[in-house]
Amino acid sequence: MKLVSAWLRIPFWQRVLAGFVLGALAGWALGHSAEVWFAPLGTIYVTLIKMIAVPLVFFAVMNAIGSLHGQKSVAALGGRTFVWFAITAALAVGVGLLIGWLLQPGHGLSGLTIAPDYTVRVVPSPKDVLLDVIPTNPFKALSEGKILQVIVFAGLVGFALVKLGERVAGLRKLVGEASDTMVQVTRFVLEMTPLGTFGLIASLVGAYGFEKLLPLGTFVFALYLACAIHIVFVYGSLIALHGLNPLKFFRGAAPGMQVAFVASSSFAAMPAAIRSVTHNLGVDKDYAAFAVPLGASIKMDGCGAIYPALTSMFVAQYFGLHLEPGQYATILIASVLGSFGTAGVPGTAIVMVTLVLSAAGLPLEGIGYLVAIDRVLDMMRTMTNVTGQMAVPVIVAKESGLLDRDVYEAASSNLGVAAGEKAEVRATREAG
Repeated sequence: MKLVSAWLRIPFWQRVLAGFVLGALAGWALGHSAEVWFAPLGTIYVTLIKMIAVPLVFFAVMNAIGSLHGQKSVAALGGRTFVWFAITAALAVGVGLLIGWLLQPGHGLSGLTIAPDYTVRVVPSPKDVLLDVIPTNPFKALSEGKILQVIVFAGLVGFALVKLGERVAGLRKLVGEASDTMVQVTRFVLEMTPLGTFGLIASLVGAYGFEKLLPLGTFVFALYLACAIHIVFVYGSLIALHGLNPLKFFRGAAPGMQVAFVASSSFAAMPAAIRSVTHNLGVDKDYAAFAVPLGASIKMDGCGAIYPALTSMFVAQYFGLHLEPGQYATILIASVLGSFGTAGVPGTAIVMVTLVLSAAGLPLEGIGYLVAIDRVLDMMRTMTNVTGQMAVPVIVAKESGLLDRDVYEAASSNLGVAAGEKAEVRATREAG
């Protein structure tokens, strides 16, 4: 027990970093054997995260709708959140196009082979996407993990609880207790992150090696650079313009960013993201329970904005095509609107690139060259997605008076700033 206590006293980000470094070393040393031996650790971790995501969102949204009523207009908060989603997505497209223009990742390449598992994705029509948001069977939506459908159903139930008032006071209390219980279960599962990180990174490094990355090394570098610029300068600047310290934001958001990077799934990172923005950054928990799951479904600056923009530049350069001003505008509009329109569609990054390339009149075969290294790309794309899914709620909460400045100023990189610690921070400031 002393060993476990000593381990838990180490800051969360340091434990995850240790898992990352040790996993990379194990993958490099063991090669393909690392994938056989350590992949199950990563699979178990991701499965555990997905296990808690749906019930966490279901109870949190129901509880949040009732709590937000009479405090702030849900429609006004939702509208403001959507506006910031769109603004940051447009900025992300600009970053992707700029880096593609500067680094020219498609120039000088020849003889690339299309990945054997690549198939052209069918982009769903707007009508199909809209209809898929409404669950025909809410229990099926819960079992299949369709987050947008879960949010819609949980929101309706939450509004019903508000409408019925005191007649369902006991049920409202039960929903709140269920939400608190799922938060605690989330804390238990997230303690597995360092071990899951070790398994995921070891299997990834062992499976890929360097032979797959070298031919497309410039594209990988360009994507990582574009995402890093968007995270640090775009999100950081927006946070600073709202009178908040960007360094404290990144410190508090670090757990969610780390989980996103190793798990390559916004839904898998969602529990860590919710806890990061509430416990570490002081966002009102009821608003966070609404905004973060929504962002996990439609806020994809990495997959839906930077990646399609950069891939468009790569494909045009590889095939020797010249992009016209109208095509740049098409890429911008298709990326921003498409990221909302493909919400909840599996394989969002590939669907988004298919949509954007089709709209801009570029060859779809270019996607096949990148599928072989998609797992490496997806790590940074997803971390960018999740950072945006945390940055926008912080911005909106600051604008709407739903941000606890005391908690934000004491931003921690751990996943559990307890209520008692929060009260101590406030008491200390008042005494000073």
